[in-house]
Amino acid sequence: MKSQISNALSDFFFEYETPRQVLVRNRRVGIVCRLIQAGVLAYIIGWVFIYEKGYQSTDIAVSSVFTKMKGVGYTTINGEEKVWDEVDYVFPPQGDSSFVVMTNFIITEGQKIGKCPELPGTLDCSSDADCEGGRFKRQMTGVCVKANKTCEVLAWCPVEDDRNIPDPALLMSAENYTLFIKNSVTFPIFGISRSNLVEGLNSEYISKCLHDPKDAPLCPIFRLGDIVKLSGFNFETIAKVGGAIGIVIDWTCNLDVDVKHCRPTYSFHGLYGNAAETDKAKASVGYNFRYAKHYLEDKVQKRTLLKVFGIRLDIIVKSLARKFDIIPTLTAIGSGVGIFGVATVVCDLVLLYLLPKRAYYKNMKFKSTDSHKQDPDSEACSTATEK
Repeated sequence: MKSQISNALSDFFFEYETPRQVLVRNRRVGIVCRLIQAGVLAYIIGWVFIYEKGYQSTDIAVSSVFTKMKGVGYTTINGEEKVWDEVDYVFPPQGDSSFVVMTNFIITEGQKIGKCPELPGTLDCSSDADCEGGRFKRQMTGVCVKANKTCEVLAWCPVEDDRNIPDPALLMSAENYTLFIKNSVTFPIFGISRSNLVEGLNSEYISKCLHDPKDAPLCPIFRLGDIVKLSGFNFETIAKVGGAIGIVIDWTCNLDVDVKHCRPTYSFHGLYGNAAETDKAKASVGYNFRYAKHYLEDKVQKRTLLKVFGIRLDIIVKSLARKFDIIPTLTAIGSGVGIFGVATVVCDLVLLYLLPKRAYYKNMKFKSTDSHKQDPDSEACSTATEK
């Protein structure tokens, strides 16, 4: 028993097995094999290493965005002049990565809670009976106002009339507003932090520059009209009814070179409001919301209601940093070596099943034994035992 265990251990540790190989001199099979190997090699070098950068590990950044709008607008409504600055036309005003710049509005001043007639064409009536039944958009009082033949409602009065949107937009001067974007990113795996205020952008340059994709691609100050144009919109159209634009800051960095080459690129995309201006066929066009300023007048609570049409700006940070790493490199090489086995499989199929001499090649490749024939040595052993 001990000798059997000893022999088994000896065989395990001190013997080496290798597959039987057959050298086949056949031009067609040789060419097929080399073509497949060349294709696999091209895939490994071209796709895995050059295109997919399989020799590098990757990291996605943690990012923060700060924004600031600047510019002044002027309007004249019913002979009254008004000045609008960033406090008035930016919602919300805290400098978020997503905000709205007001370009048009419908204002309803001096509203207070009370009873007043609805707008003509909304709740038309001929008698009080037509105004019973509770509420439609607003709470009805059950009274038909004979003067304009509409139902009386309990609401903020006078009710808002938003049927006619000002055209052209009241704040067309918004085209010349400027947007300052400050963006910081950190790649935690690599311990690298970067800002869009890269080397060479000092205070003097920033105070004078204006972003241009060709002449000033790194300038962080953008003219609103240029943002709209680069996103594919028409400013006059989007200013009237509103819309949304995405500003993408792309940090795609190769950290195998000097970190100063890790710089952002900016792109602009129309999200909705339809750059092709085909939104007229849709049920809801543009972007708008309502905003109210409350105040007291003679101890009566009143408000000024604004229906705001504006350009919503969403700043989106896209990031991917790469750096050489031995582990993905070895993984990619190992996968490529494994794929080389495809050439052997294909060539074996050609040899054993497609070529005219397939029987000959099969006999050369495989060694067959007959399990019914007894080994001569084992037969001699059994005879000696019987005697």
